[in-house]
Amino acid sequence: MTTPPRPHGIHLIADLAATKGLDDPAFVEAVLREAAAAARVTLIDLRLHHFGEHSGVTGVALLAESHISIHTWPEHALAAVDIFTCGGEARPQAALDHMIHRFAAHLLRMERIDRLA
Repeated sequence: MTTPPRPHGIHLIADLAATKGLDDPAFVEAVLREAAAAARVTLIDLRLHHFGEHSGVTGVALLAESHISIHTWPEHALAAVDIFTCGGEARPQAALDHMIHRFAAHLLRMERIDRLA
């Protein structure tokens, strides 16, 4: 009988009720950069799209260890966050905690998936 593979990555998917900065691309960019630092991961690139004045932002931080993404809906005070990290040194929960703090949010729900790769 073979031993099941040990997880190598953690994938956090979260919905946040947020009150700060959801329509501000510069703020969202700063929070993504800070979240990557909090997670102790290597930021390779960061891309954002703002859907217009008083509208949401979609952002993706490409990491050497995978990615952090966010989609915001300021009109509903909501943000969807996806944090996937690989490697033993990464701290995805620290990234999520930082994002909750900076967006003045509270966690509506979160799912953790232990990834095999």
